[in-house]
Amino acid sequence: MARVARTVVVRSARLPGRTLDILAELRGMYRDMVELLVQYAVENEMTSFMLLKAEKYGELRSMHPELPSHYAYTACQDAATRSKSFLRSRRRGRAKGRYPEVRRISMWLDDHLWRPDGLTAIRISTHRGWVKVELEPSRQYWRYLNGGWSLRPEARIRLDPVEDRLIVYLTFEREVEEYEPKGFVSVDVNEDNVTALVDGAAYLLRTDMKEMTLGYDYRRRRIMERNSGSRRAMRKVIRKSGYRRRKEDVRRKAARIIVGAAAERGYGIALERLGKRPNENMIRDVGNPQLRYRIFQAAFKGIQREIEEEAMELGVPVVHVNPKNTSRMCPIHRAPIVYDGSRVGKCSEGGESWHRDVAATWNILRRALGGDGSAAPSPLGPSLDGRPMPLASTGAHDPTVIARIRGRGASPCRRSPRFRAV
Repeated sequence: MARVARTVVVRSARLPGRTLDILAELRGMYRDMVELLVQYAVENEMTSFMLLKAEKYGELRSMHPELPSHYAYTACQDAATRSKSFLRSRRRGRAKGRYPEVRRISMWLDDHLWRPDGLTAIRISTHRGWVKVELEPSRQYWRYLNGGWSLRPEARIRLDPVEDRLIVYLTFEREVEEYEPKGFVSVDVNEDNVTALVDGAAYLLRTDMKEMTLGYDYRRRRIMERNSGSRRAMRKVIRKSGYRRRKEDVRRKAARIIVGAAAERGYGIALERLGKRPNENMIRDVGNPQLRYRIFQAAFKGIQREIEEEAMELGVPVVHVNPKNTSRMCPIHRAPIVYDGSRVGKCSEGGESWHRDVAATWNILRRALGGDGSAAPSPLGPSLDGRPMPLASTGAHDPTVIARIRGRGASPCRRSPRFRAV
């Protein structure tokens, strides 16, 4: 049994003038405390919230005596998290400057500083008493609220002065128990698609990540040339294009389709073990600048992370296998597959044709069944008896394209595709 937590972002209704002024003052005082604590923690290489609170609590209380005392606690938690991240980055040579820059302020609230007021409002303790904020709940909020999830006592809030709204980060949690898998859905993540092997048939989900990345890159280059390399202009383009939001949307849709298929059959999910920064390793020997950019922007790890999180919610077990040569070795003869520049190659021993994504999913499945200690029966069945081709076919092992996943802003799939043998 494991506890699974999910954070849901809820926007408030437009704030009245007085409430907006109170929350703006509160944010300023909270920011002062966090900046003081971060500088002190980095100077003393301190990452412990308890030590930071023990040494600076009295100073914080005298600094803003009108604030509820628990803001000193949550500011110490916030600062300890920031300093820990900065010190880790500095050890790896990735940090710039002596201290981390406190840019965006999200105020941390514990159960003494906020409380729900019904289902569509919250109350926040401030230096001027309790303030009520009306919420505009999203569909995701209602999904977790009505789905058996419990609301944690901690929350975070961030003021949006442009729209005069409050952005509230609520955390839901529940207990989930993993089942014993009857088999596995093996998944191979590529730049432009995600291929899943379900009950002996390979299905391909087109993500169009290559088209999305190149379209954004061309637009970004034009904006940079027009504005003499201005990074501010580039960030504005990112926000307006919705590029990141579309990538996230594609990842979530692919994950829900795959995890739903595994949960429906009582299977686990087998993924490649990519490591922490797989994109950097992939571009190490690539000389083409555009290809390097495409690989670096591809969501290999991001799609896997979405699959893992979706699987965690449903109790679907996930195993990771060694990714070495999964698309280069014949799953039957364990011999190299020879490619002629396309995605279809021939086994150097048996001579049968293999689509590289299909070969990868079969090899991932083999390693999952043989390397995790599972007693799950093989869904490959008798087709592993050494016949030339596991699908008993004389044609190439091509995946069945069942969906073209579009990100938000494009034409979405109205119905999730079902994994059915063709």
